[in-house]
Amino acid sequence: MDTVATDLSFRDATVADVDTLVALVESAYRGEASRAGWTTEADILDGQRTDAEGVRAAIETPGSTVLMVERDGRVVACCQLEHRGDHAYFGMFAVSPTLQGAGLGKRVIAEAERQARLRWGVREMRMTVISVREDLIAWYERRGYRRTGERTPFPYGDERFGIPLRDDLEFELLVKELA
Repeated sequence: MDTVATDLSFRDATVADVDTLVALVESAYRGEASRAGWTTEADILDGQRTDAEGVRAAIETPGSTVLMVERDGRVVACCQLEHRGDHAYFGMFAVSPTLQGAGLGKRVIAEAERQARLRWGVREMRMTVISVREDLIAWYERRGYRRTGERTPFPYGDERFGIPLRDDLEFELLVKELA
């Protein structure tokens, strides 16, 4: 049995957790530290992945929560869930780079799906993924998400989302029916 996935505690983040969450998300996606894991975006985006203002909004907005995942008193993963009518949106998913590939992400996404059903009674989870992230999309497909082909432009020029190192970035909508 995978101990990484069994000795976890989940809780809703508070504004006191903002700095910790920003550091976790940044470490999972940007800069050299992110290269320790497989979810890095360092080859396609520079700059920030998120900021304190964005994380605070995700925590404080009604119908939104940030789930914090802790093990041995240390934050090891997080994700945002947002109630959007008939579905929930899944975002800001981050796993500590040194723990990626050990089953933790699978456990977190399963708990997020459970929480979305429990909290809001939704039967569908949606997310957007940068379309060139084929390895990440394949990981979500193995968890039951399907590509919709629906794409939206990447917000070029808005550095809150990072500084693109490519000119072909866009988001693709992935959807999963929740049991």
